[in-house]
Amino acid sequence: MMSNRTGVAVDNGKLLGSYLKDRRARLDPAALGFPVGRRRTPGLRREELAQRSGISPTWYTWLEQGRGGAPSAGVLDRIAGALMLTDVEREHLFLLGLGRPPEVRYRGAQGVTPRLQRLLDALETSPALIKTATWDVVAWNRAAALVLTDYGKLPPDKRNILRLMFGNPAIRAAQPDWDSVARFVVGAFRADAARAGAVSEVGQLVEELCALSAEFAALWREQDVAVHGEGMKRLTHPVVGPLVLEYSGFAVDGRPDLGMIVYNPATGADAALIRSLLSKE
Repeated sequence: MMSNRTGVAVDNGKLLGSYLKDRRARLDPAALGFPVGRRRTPGLRREELAQRSGISPTWYTWLEQGRGGAPSAGVLDRIAGALMLTDVEREHLFLLGLGRPPEVRYRGAQGVTPRLQRLLDALETSPALIKTATWDVVAWNRAAALVLTDYGKLPPDKRNILRLMFGNPAIRAAQPDWDSVARFVVGAFRADAARAGAVSEVGQLVEELCALSAEFAALWREQDVAVHGEGMKRLTHPVVGPLVLEYSGFAVDGRPDLGMIVYNPATGADAALIRSLLSKE
């Protein structure tokens, strides 16, 4: 049971059954290889959906009737596949059936939508970037290229924040408080990978970084975690000198593998320095 906004108790089983029935009615029997014939209602029959899900027709019927009990995550996953649910629909199914979202399925990102890139570009004097759960930078704006790193000049496989932090002397020299930044970055990286279900995907990268940097290896062994929420970043830029930025981290809705980081100039003087860099291009 759960309560809605009016405080009235709502039966999760009935909500789950109603949702299953609605989604089943949207499926095309002919497209899925079932005979059309004469059907009293649109969509698949219950026994056809049960067949596609690999579960008992009787139990599936009970689920739709709100009396099947709590299904396992595996069963819900099979039903979601049979119903051809989108990621957000699958999440809703799990919330109704188990009261929690499903385990995250990691999928690597190759880029961002044009709309998201336009959002980055609109932040003219605020360096901003999009990173994956494995901390590969997949999108950035002009200010980020001038203030942080010109990712466009790097091969895609080298646009990784961890590789740059621990393997690029110029990046390290630009961080006055490198030790504390490095500790934070490793902790946030560990947390992001776990949250996005990408623990196995980062294994090769971690091995590479441990071989590259004894400092990374030591920090990784400590198993600390951190959240990339908000804070201050100090840089020594090779052209304009010291810069202070306020950063904020944002999740990209519906994409647990992507995160956006925006760096705002901490003062008017910092903003003027960034504008001077932009004007020289």
